[in-house]
Amino acid sequence: MAVRGYALRAAELAGAAAGPVTSVALLVAGCALLGVAAAGAGGAVVAIVLAAVLVVAVIACCDRMALSAMLARPVGEVEHPELYRLVRELSKDGRLPVPRLYLSPAEQPNSFAVGRGPRSAAICCSEGLLRVLDEAELRGVLGHEIAHVSGHDLLGSTMSAGLATVITFPAGLPRLARLPRPGALEQALMLLFGPVAAVIVRLAVSQEREYRADAAGALLSGDPIALAGALRKIDAGTAELALAPDGRRISVGHLMIASPFRPEGLARLFRTHPPAGERIRRLEALAGYRR
Repeated sequence: MAVRGYALRAAELAGAAAGPVTSVALLVAGCALLGVAAAGAGGAVVAIVLAAVLVVAVIACCDRMALSAMLARPVGEVEHPELYRLVRELSKDGRLPVPRLYLSPAEQPNSFAVGRGPRSAAICCSEGLLRVLDEAELRGVLGHEIAHVSGHDLLGSTMSAGLATVITFPAGLPRLARLPRPGALEQALMLLFGPVAAVIVRLAVSQEREYRADAAGALLSGDPIALAGALRKIDAGTAELALAPDGRRISVGHLMIASPFRPEGLARLFRTHPPAGERIRRLEALAGYRR
C-alpha cells in the first residue's frame, strides 16, 4: 500500500509538471521558428537563447506579475487578524509553511494563490470576497487555495500566467504611449497575441486541477458545504461584477477560484474553470448529499 501511495503521488507530480514543460517547449519552438524565418540557423540559436532568458526571468518574477495585475498589496496580521488566524490554522493542518497574504481592491469576490512552491506561496483575496463570505465559507476558500499549494499546482499556473502576460504585453503599449484611439489598437493586438497566450495557459492548466483543489480544500477545512456555499456567492458575484478582460488581467484569470470574466469574446479562449454547478454538486456529494 505504501508503494502504491508513493506511485500515485509520483504520477500526480508528473502530471502537474507536464503542462508547464509543454508550454515552455512550445514557446521555445515558436521562437526558434521565428528565428529561422528571420535569419536562418543563426537566428534560431539567438531566438532560443532569448527564449531561455525570458523563461528564467518569468519564473523569477511570475508571482509579482500576477499580484500586480490585480493591484494586490501585502496585508499584515494587525490589519486582518481573523484572516491570518484561518490561514495559519489551515497551513498547520496541511503541514505547510504559512503563505504570505495579499489583498486586492477588486469589488468582485475572488481569490487566487501564486508562487513557485510552498515556501514562496502567496494567497490573495479581494475586498469583495471578505465582504460577502462568512467565516466558514472563507475558511473553505482558503482551504481551496492552500490545496493548490500542497497539490504542487502553483509553479505551472503561475509561470503560465507570467508567460501569457509577457506575450500579451505589446497589446498594452498603445495605452502606455497614449496613442490616438488606443482601445481599437489594443483590441487588434490582443486578437493577434491573445490566442498564443491562451494556448500557453490551456496547456499548463486543466479543469481537473480545480476539482482536486475543491475536494482537498473541503477536506482540509472540514466543511464541503461551506465551500459549496462560497462558490455560489462567488459565481453570482463574478457574473454581476465581471472584470474587463484587458491584457494583464486576462493572463491571470485562470489563477482565480472562479473565472473573473464574462464567457464571451477572447476571454472564452482563456477559460480553464469547470462549471460552478458541477463543482458544487461534487462538493455536496462529498458531504453525503444526494440528488
